[in-house]
Amino acid sequence: MSNFLEDIIEKDLSSGHAKTIKTRFPPEPNGYLHIGHAKSIHLNFGLAKKYGGEFVLRFDDTNPLKEDIEFVNAIIEDVLWLTNLKKEELKVNYASDYFGIKYECAISLIKKGLAFVCELMPDEIRRSRGTFEKKGTNSPFRNRSADENLRLFEDMKNGKNSFVLRAKIDMSSPNMNMRDPIIYRVIKDAHHFRQGYKWKIYPMYDFAHPIQDAIEGITHSICSLEFEDHRPLYDWTLDNVFDIIQNASQNKKDNIPHSSLPFRSRQYEFARLNVSRTIMSKRYFKTLVDEKKVDGLDDPRMPTIAGLRRRGYTSSSIRNFCLSVGVAKANSEVDTRQLESFIRNELNATAPRAMVVLDPLELEITNFDDTHKRLLDFSYNITVGTDTLSIEKEVSRKINFSKKIFIDKSDFLLDPPKNYNRLTPDGFVRLKSAYIIKHISHEKNEDGSIKKVFAEIVPDSLSGNDTSGVKAKGVIHWVDQKTAINAKVKLYDYLLNEESDGDFLDNLNKNSLVTVNAKVEKHLEKSKQGQSFQFLREGYFVRDEKEKDLSFNRVVALKDSFKM
Repeated sequence: MSNFLEDIIEKDLSSGHAKTIKTRFPPEPNGYLHIGHAKSIHLNFGLAKKYGGEFVLRFDDTNPLKEDIEFVNAIIEDVLWLTNLKKEELKVNYASDYFGIKYECAISLIKKGLAFVCELMPDEIRRSRGTFEKKGTNSPFRNRSADENLRLFEDMKNGKNSFVLRAKIDMSSPNMNMRDPIIYRVIKDAHHFRQGYKWKIYPMYDFAHPIQDAIEGITHSICSLEFEDHRPLYDWTLDNVFDIIQNASQNKKDNIPHSSLPFRSRQYEFARLNVSRTIMSKRYFKTLVDEKKVDGLDDPRMPTIAGLRRRGYTSSSIRNFCLSVGVAKANSEVDTRQLESFIRNELNATAPRAMVVLDPLELEITNFDDTHKRLLDFSYNITVGTDTLSIEKEVSRKINFSKKIFIDKSDFLLDPPKNYNRLTPDGFVRLKSAYIIKHISHEKNEDGSIKKVFAEIVPDSLSGNDTSGVKAKGVIHWVDQKTAINAKVKLYDYLLNEESDGDFLDNLNKNSLVTVNAKVEKHLEKSKQGQSFQFLREGYFVRDEKEKDLSFNRVVALKDSFKM
């Protein structure tokens, strides 16, 4: 079933309004991308791909006070990762490449009597705009002559004043965005990462955006719903400067590619992606980092693309999640468990199984001869097949077994609750892919906690060849003590508590990160950074891509309570 944007595109292609499709993703390089941006990227990239068109990554680098090349590089890396494009396949443009044309467009508006230099202070401009119930009042500088405005605008360009250039539209418009909006402001002595100190005036986004779309031939300018009220200004701008863009294109000015033709672009809005228990604000991201609530913008608890990648999410799981959300015209919130279900399903089919003990307790087997090395078949099932047909396939590998092993402390209780199916003083339990064991005795620490457990193997109870006749309560995982190695395991949880009232800092989950020193199988030492595993009975984990020592991040727990 097609969405409303696909219906529009197909109509435009069939009517001849557009001969081909060209879309863009236009981030400002003032921070890292987050999961909400992923939806926009996949939407714009997916539409261009579906209709044989072109996709452009265009940086809105119009504010040198907030932007940095670090964010440019991070965004490019994220887009390449999400789209699976090679670097040479991704078309990258910059708003700053077109500053010359935008300046010419501003000059044209002044000459047409459609823009004026305003000396009012920012708070005075805000007050003069009025409210939704009250019309705005004209600036006392609104009726200056074109010559005077040109002179003052030139002074702005040279950094001789700190005025603004405003479009002259309608201060009584019911749309606040049309009440003589600011289209240029002065930013003095600020270094631009591409233009250096060449420019002292910079265009506002609402003015720059439609001009850039027209220059690049963007046929469908797809924005999130909060830009719906900005669409009249988008159209007003192109209505009044398109002739300048056409002239610049014909004369190949300001880095316009020869193959590029101006296009009377149109803007369309879709509902942005909101995910429960997640923040989607660059300002909040900065606060979390500045106050050291998280370990950087790529902290695995962060909903940034970099954070999700380090957490262990795959580009395909994020893409499938975005596709499942669909394209709508009304904002709504998506349960974060829906995102988790996609990575869980994927890793269930692809992640190798391993045994890891997060909270180690030593267990000694009293009736096992440890003089000879014993290798057992570690058997487990993996899911193979396609999206429409999948089957469980049993696979195995060799693991070492010796007299002393580690089990998890929670897998032995002296006074177990009802329906506890692990090791108890009077019960039997099977060690995964090994033997059934029975508790014999135990040692305690001074505080009363269990220090060590002694158990014995039930004869003839080896997994796969069990003739003992003993029925075990359950199966627990373990790690051989002789060959076990140490690893740091980070157990990540939601960054926010379920209740989200009040200041977001007050709502941070204090247990969003718990770090434990675990005992893991030796073969994990050879794992690669970014490689994922299913740790039996614990969840899905990925080897951290930044930590030099052996460290694993929990991607998601095993259980899934979300129903699609």
